[in-house]
Amino acid sequence: MCEHEPLARALRNDGEGVTQREREMAAKDPLDDLIDAAAQTLALPLDPSWKPSVRGHLDATLKLAKLIEEFDLPDEAEPAPVFRA
Repeated sequence: MCEHEPLARALRNDGEGVTQREREMAAKDPLDDLIDAAAQTLALPLDPSWKPSVRGHLDATLKLAKLIEEFDLPDEAEPAPVFRA
């Protein structure tokens, strides 16, 4: 089962076969916990109205990071040289 399958089922209109736990999981985005913890750790005030935007940017960043992580480099790949002016 895909990790997002409970969320997908919970968001369907019929909701058939959705457990209470799955409904709770769908209602709370795991990124919210990360955003709250990061804001608290960094002592950043975060207006609740900004949270959806922060979540959207963080989600996009994590998706891009996953693409980079999944890209296999050949063994012959070397880092680019460092140019100094």
